[in-house]
Amino acid sequence: MEQAISIGSQIFSISILRYFLIAGIPFLLFYRFFSTKLKNLKIQHKSASSKDFIREILHSVQSTAIMAVIAYLVIYTPFRNYTLIYTNIGEYSWWWIPLSAVIGLVIHDTYFYWMHRLLHHPKLFRHTHLLHHKSTNPSPWTSYSFHFTEGVAETGILVLLVFILPLHPLAIALFTISGFIINVYGHLGYEVAPKWFRHSPLFELLNTSVHHNIHHSKFKGNYGLYFRFWDRLMNTEHPDYVKSYDEIQERRFGTESRQTREELSP
Repeated sequence: MEQAISIGSQIFSISILRYFLIAGIPFLLFYRFFSTKLKNLKIQHKSASSKDFIREILHSVQSTAIMAVIAYLVIYTPFRNYTLIYTNIGEYSWWWIPLSAVIGLVIHDTYFYWMHRLLHHPKLFRHTHLLHHKSTNPSPWTSYSFHFTEGVAETGILVLLVFILPLHPLAIALFTISGFIINVYGHLGYEVAPKWFRHSPLFELLNTSVHHNIHHSKFKGNYGLYFRFWDRLMNTEHPDYVKSYDEIQERRFGTESRQTREELSP
């Protein structure tokens, strides 16, 4: 029992440190140190309050604890014997570690889309996902601000992945960290995508901070996490998304963005 508490505490400590570093550094840069200089990047003109930030942090600590418990159960208990987790890199190859993490993100996007839509069902929303949507103007702190039930559902992706995908602990760490970085970007409240991104094939594939911000402000549409694929396939992408993104790009880069957009329009 003492060993379990010790290992669980280490997982939680590392996870909470990751949360405060990956969410905290962007928060300080965008919301405290350079908020005036970066105002043209702000998606919503209004600002969340300190009370909102405190609520988000407290619920994120709870979610981090849930994730730490589930990670411990998956990796450090006999449950692991039924998974595809391996420790000997020679069983596969070094290249499989980053590739498996990327595959995990693709699977996660599908898992998240359908779980997210389920949580928006009227019979579930008020009891679970509403807490996350109290952040109508999200910040980096919002990233893990979940109801207890949603925290468990969010972490369910790890349980699924270890049953269907051979994963080295390094791949699990890479998947978790990269996924959280993208999550923080989605909740950043600022659009930082470069100018060229709008007219590249990546824009048609990947989500942006504007994409998820609209979900928080409108409460419907844009259910995907990393990619636009499922929203476009299921016709759930908010109709104002591209227009809103272009308006922010115009604010950031001037009228040239509009001219370029008009030139590319059929």
